[in-house]
Amino acid sequence: MEEIAVFSRLLKKYRYTLVIIPVVTIIITFFLVRNLSDSYISQAQISTGIVDETQRTTYLSNSDSQKAVQVNQEFSNLIEIMKMKKIIDQVSYTLIIHDLTQEKPFREKSNKIKDLSPEELKSVIRTFKLKHGKTEGLNLFDKKQIELYDILRSMKYDSESLRGHLKVYRQGDSDFINIEFDSESPELSAFIVNNLSNEFIEYYTLLVKSNQKNATTFLGKLVNDKRDAMNKKIDSLRNYKIRNRVLNLQEQSSQLYAQILIYTDRIQQVKEGIASKSGALNEIDRKFSPKERSYLESTLTRVNQSIINTKQNLKSLHDLYVESGFEPKYESSIDSLRSILSGQINRYTDQYIYNPLVAKQDLIQQKLNLDIQLDMLRYSLGLIERQLDYLNNQFDKLVPHEAEVQSLERDVDVASREYLAILEKYNQSSMEYGLSIKLKLVQTAMPGLPQPSKKMLLVILSGIISFVFCLFVIFVLYYIDNAIKSPKILANKTESSVIGYVNALKASIIDLREIWTKTNLNKDESDFKNHLRSIRFELDKEMDDKTIVISSINDGEGKTLVALNLAFAWNMTNKKVLLIDSNFGHPDITQTVQPVASLEDYFSGKVGTEVFDNQPLQIMGNSGHDTSLLEIASAAAIKAKMEKLRSIFDVIVIETVSLTKLNQATEWLLFSNSIVGVFEADKNISESKKQYTDYLNGLGGQFKGWILNKLPVEYISKV
Repeated sequence: MEEIAVFSRLLKKYRYTLVIIPVVTIIITFFLVRNLSDSYISQAQISTGIVDETQRTTYLSNSDSQKAVQVNQEFSNLIEIMKMKKIIDQVSYTLIIHDLTQEKPFREKSNKIKDLSPEELKSVIRTFKLKHGKTEGLNLFDKKQIELYDILRSMKYDSESLRGHLKVYRQGDSDFINIEFDSESPELSAFIVNNLSNEFIEYYTLLVKSNQKNATTFLGKLVNDKRDAMNKKIDSLRNYKIRNRVLNLQEQSSQLYAQILIYTDRIQQVKEGIASKSGALNEIDRKFSPKERSYLESTLTRVNQSIINTKQNLKSLHDLYVESGFEPKYESSIDSLRSILSGQINRYTDQYIYNPLVAKQDLIQQKLNLDIQLDMLRYSLGLIERQLDYLNNQFDKLVPHEAEVQSLERDVDVASREYLAILEKYNQSSMEYGLSIKLKLVQTAMPGLPQPSKKMLLVILSGIISFVFCLFVIFVLYYIDNAIKSPKILANKTESSVIGYVNALKASIIDLREIWTKTNLNKDESDFKNHLRSIRFELDKEMDDKTIVISSINDGEGKTLVALNLAFAWNMTNKKVLLIDSNFGHPDITQTVQPVASLEDYFSGKVGTEVFDNQPLQIMGNSGHDTSLLEIASAAAIKAKMEKLRSIFDVIVIETVSLTKLNQATEWLLFSNSIVGVFEADKNISESKKQYTDYLNGLGGQFKGWILNKLPVEYISKV
């Protein structure tokens, strides 16, 4: 709140400035804008085909947010192209050619054009037409072309001037771009908008078609390169398969693996058959006695040779059956040979092996059959195992082929994908190149009506802006102003208490006797008197030894006036007061009032207390020499003299030099327990002053506080 109050007082101080400057600004603005010509706006509209899906040759597959961002980017690109200097320069050339060649120009010819000779004028027109035809900008490094640019600028047809009145924007979320231009002529506005639209569409069409052509040519070459690369990969794969007799690795490996499983399963079956039949033979042999087994083996030896041939044929046929991968066509032949073999065994057993042991004849038959079956199983086991080894070797040979073929097929797949992707882009680019451009001028600009006048708005804005600017300047002054404007600010800055404040008096000469004796005082003098009474009251409570030292940081802060008035204030309370002027550098009190004695004479012992009469207010001056208190007498002598003065006077007020002469000021602190500082209002506490405020704060109880002096009257009402 304190800051607000201070700022309010500052505004009140500059209230006339806040009124006069805006009024003057309004008057000046009025005279400046009263002759402004009317403004005419013309508008054209271009359809882009970006949002209109019926005109799109490709459709976005991204999300809605990505699509919106892409659409906004496309519109931004189109708008920036339209604002390009290259495009606006084309409009500038058209305008200047029109005004130089037509009977009714849009603007009056400038002095630069009027100064041209007929030959120079023809050369200028020819150059502008050449630049327009080639879509070239002016080379400002060429002096001759700088002159052409100056001609454009003199007519306000240069790109910077035109761009200042041009507005290009997208109409909401629509598919249209609006082009607006305002000028002093409706025909001029329409001419600029229409020419800008046509120049933009022509330039953009040429740019897009050129890019599409370059892209199509590049993609066509890339398609051929990718097709050749793909064909090379396919040839490599085909040659490798032919060279290594690989038809279909996956099918071949599947067949081999299936055969391996079949042979592995058949081996397991054969081994189980061998085990079971061996066990059965052992069981049959166990049922015969040794004599019967001997007879049986001798008899079998005679008949075994007859069966061998049939068994050999059966073995060969079984080998073919195994090698063929167990084809069913061999099973019938094997069954036929087995039937023949069984018949031979039956005939031989009936003829040779029969003996009286008829009961065991069936066991003999079973033994012969089991022997034959066991031999067949043993033969087939070795053959199946060899065939299985052969299949495993064949399967192992397919593994490196599989890795190589997979690598080649992967290369073919990558090359095919690249080729198809480039081919798709090539087809898309070719199709777009064959289509017409999507940009169309759907609304031609027409001369418009005059716009509402902005003169009054400009006048009002000038007043508001000048008023706000004045407020801003005053606020900046307030913000950078660190001056002490109230006791509270002084207390915050010095981090110590403030005893009171004294208002400034406007009178150049102040009669203290009149202030303290008269009753018909004006308001300022009455307030001055009351503030000093308040300070006197506070000091009465704070003083410990009847003495008070009054100092200030710098000279001229009013400590002399404060000391005199405090002496008068205590004198009015029927106290006997002694005012000591110890300001050796500026003995203003001594020069104003004839003192009864000088402190040099008193403290050196040249005079005693007898010089003081019975007057309630006595003044002790100084000779004004460059000296200090302790140079006049010893500390013990000064202390004794001060005790005598305390026994005579009720209050002793001592004005010292400023704290910039710290040694002279602080010597009095050896003989007094109270010191107050006088600070002039509207002054800053700089870093150099901060050391003195810190010193006073370091005195502790000796320092009683500050007296804010010369406080302006306008600040007092807010204190």
